[in-house]
Amino acid sequence: MTAVSPRIGAAELVVTREDGTPLSHHDVVVEQTRHAFGFGNIGFDLIPHACGEADLSALAEDWLGLFDTATLPFYWGRFEPERGRPDTARLLTAARWFVERGVRLKGHPLVWHTVKAAWVDPLPSDEVELLLRARIAREVSDFAGLIDTWDAINEVAIMPVFDNEPDGVPNAVSRLARELGPTGIVQLAFETARAANPSATLLINDFDLSARYERVIEEALAAGVAIDAIGLQAHMHQGYRGEDWLREKADRFARFGLPLHITEVSLVSGALMPPHIDDLNDYVVDSWPTTPQGEERQADELERMYRALAAHPAVSSITYWGITDDGAWLGAPIGLLRADGTRKPAYDRLRALIRGEWWLSPTPQRTDAAGRLRIEGWRGRYRVTAGSASAEFELGAAADPPTTIRL
Repeated sequence: MTAVSPRIGAAELVVTREDGTPLSHHDVVVEQTRHAFGFGNIGFDLIPHACGEADLSALAEDWLGLFDTATLPFYWGRFEPERGRPDTARLLTAARWFVERGVRLKGHPLVWHTVKAAWVDPLPSDEVELLLRARIAREVSDFAGLIDTWDAINEVAIMPVFDNEPDGVPNAVSRLARELGPTGIVQLAFETARAANPSATLLINDFDLSARYERVIEEALAAGVAIDAIGLQAHMHQGYRGEDWLREKADRFARFGLPLHITEVSLVSGALMPPHIDDLNDYVVDSWPTTPQGEERQADELERMYRALAAHPAVSSITYWGITDDGAWLGAPIGLLRADGTRKPAYDRLRALIRGEWWLSPTPQRTDAAGRLRIEGWRGRYRVTAGSASAEFELGAAADPPTTIRL
C-alpha cells in the first residue's frame, strides 16, 4: 500500500478464540472500516433525506461511499429564525442518521456574526450575551453524544469590525465582539461550550489566514482559553493556490502545537472567479456552469491538494465544502457531482485515494502458530473476521504494544 508516512500505523495482532487460546495457522480477513484522519464534507444536502422529507438515496450512497465526517449547520439565524423555536428535533434526527452509519459529526458554528438571528440585533448587549450563552449551552447539551466537535467561533478575526446592516439595525454579535474584544468573545464561546460538554472538541475557525488570525489565537491561548484545534478555510473560487501555499499555511499555524482542521475547502470546475473580487460573496452571476475542461482541472488540483494536506503531520482532517453543484455555495460549480447527480472526474479521483490507495480493502491473511499477524496501513478502525466471528480494533502508531483480538 502506498500512503503518506505521517498517517501510517502498524500493529502486531494476537488473534485468539473466545477462551483465550491462540487462533493458530488460521485464515482471517482484515479490512479497514474508518480512517483516523477525518475525510469530511458538509451534510447539509442530506438532511431532508435523513428526516424522511425527500428520497435522496443516490446522493446518500455517493456521500457515504467517500466521506466519514460530516459538518451539520447550526447557523443561528436559520436554526432559530423565531425566538424560542429552534430546529432541534429535525437536526437531532439528521445527526442520528449520520451516526448510525458510522459518520463522525461536527456542528458549525456556535458563534458567528453572519447568518445570525435577526431578532437579536435590537436587543441591548447584556441581553445579547445572555442569549448567546444560552444558545451555545443549549445546542452543545442537546447534541452531546451525537455531535461532540464544534466550531465554537467562526471568523473572529473580522468579527469586531464586520459591518452588515441591511435592515439598518447594527449587528448584535459584532457589537458584542467589539465590546468584549476578540479574546473576550472567544472566551465566551469556548468557556460556555466547555461547561455544557467538558469532553467536546472545540475549534476556532477562520478564512483569514493572516497574522491577524495568529494574533487572535496567541492572545486567546495566553488568556487560558482551551482551544482544541485550529480551523483553516481555503475556498479557491479564484483558482488553486498550490502546494507551496498550503504547506506554508499549515507550517505557520502548526507552531501552536494544536491539530489543524481544514474546515472548508473548495475548487471550481468551471470558469474561475475574477481575481479582483475581494469578498467572494460579492461575485453574483446568473449562471455558473461546470465545463469538461474545468472538471479535468478540478480533478487534478483536488488530488494534488489532498496529497499535500494529508502529508502534513499537523493536519488531522479535511472537509470539502459540498458534494453536489445543486445548491452549492455561491452557485459555483464546486461539487464533486454535477447538478444532475452524475459524478465528475474529481469524485472518482478522490475515491481512488480515500477508498483505494489510502484504504485497506478486505484482505485475506493467515495467523502464525501463536495466532499472530502484522497489519500496516492508514491509522484508523479495522475489523478482523474469521468465519462468522469478527472483532474491531484501532490501528495506531507503530510503537504501540501488541493488540489481542478475541473472536
